Amino acid sequence: MDRAQFQRHNLNIETLRFYEREGLIPPPPRNGSGYRVYLPQAVDRVAFIRHAKALGFPLSDIRELLFLRVDAEASCLEIKETAEARIADIEARLVALTEMRDALQSLAGTCRAGRSAGQCQLLDSLLAGSFIDAGALSLPPKKGN
Repeated sequence: MDRAQFQRHNLNIETLRFYEREGLIPPPPRNGSGYRVYLPQAVDRVAFIRHAKALGFPLSDIRELLFLRVDAEASCLEIKETAEARIADIEARLVALTEMRDALQSLAGTCRAGRSAGQCQLLDSLLAGSFIDAGALSLPPKKGN
């Protein structure tokens, strides 16, 4: 499959190259001019990746699922465990999102018409972190800069 065919399937070439670098699709053979020639199986594999991403699987899990898909020794239970781990992560994120929504609704309720931005309790709360101290929300873990 050439570049034009992938574009007709709404597949971005840069995405394909990224998946190739990440080892999610095998490096395609090249034609005489040095251009990549993607095999039809690559389309199926990319569709699998896209569908798994739509369900929230990170690339590390997708890599594992792709391996399990072709591993004759793999069991459906292994795949189920991967899916259940993703479900647990989604549930934890839903709890965190609910806490965020509730805290923001509470803060938004402090905003009053006729006050200037300098008198806005929401902005004061963001600066002071009082909604965090009150237990309405926990700070997310710090990530590297």
